[in-house]
Amino acid sequence: MQILYLIPARGGSKGIPHKNIKPLAGKPLIYYTLEVAKQLAATPGYEGIICLSTDDDAIIAASAQYGIPVAFKRPAALATDAADTYGVIRHALAHYAAQQHFFDVVVLLQPTSPFRAARHVQEALALYNPQSMDMVVSVFETKSNPYYLLAEENAQGYLVKSKQGNFTRRQDCPKVYEYNGAVYVMNVQSIMQHANNAAFARVVKYVMPAEASLDIDTPLDWEFAEFLLARSKPPQA
Repeated sequence: MQILYLIPARGGSKGIPHKNIKPLAGKPLIYYTLEVAKQLAATPGYEGIICLSTDDDAIIAASAQYGIPVAFKRPAALATDAADTYGVIRHALAHYAAQQHFFDVVVLLQPTSPFRAARHVQEALALYNPQSMDMVVSVFETKSNPYYLLAEENAQGYLVKSKQGNFTRRQDCPKVYEYNGAVYVMNVQSIMQHANNAAFARVVKYVMPAEASLDIDTPLDWEFAEFLLARSKPPQA
């Protein structure tokens, strides 16, 4: 199986400026994902190409410092707030296809998941079946259950449950899963056949623990990540 480990890391970040190279517990945020990718690519059975897709020279320099050269610079059109990750994936695949290098699967590793370890990716890959799946995606069981806690405003301005059900205890509600952004194992044939991954019909979950599922998006997320890293060692493969 030919694997492309794709790390999307554009330079612009409004919520946390220069987020991908901002030091987290003394190391740039992107380091944690680069390290996982290096461990995977060096493990028998998981060998693959590591591709950092970025438009930012500082991120390119940081990646080179950690031993991962950048194969190309992402076009500015794919680095705006409006650009989607699916376009970034297709651009990376096209770059390698032009060099006659083709892949069976893309493993998307977002740099905002510093608590994802190599073993999580390996476990997600173990679930993947190219004949029956478009994608394996990492999730965690969310406490914000739409049968119990979540509500929407109706036309009259009143709150109603997002999903209807006669449940009086959260424990009795169906389990609901939230994407944590850590691992996406994507079928390349499916990528080429669909306009975006929202069109994937054959998606299988890989459940990660909540403590490994932090996706850094806000300054509060960052502070929490600093707290978690301060009280324990970084996750090991």
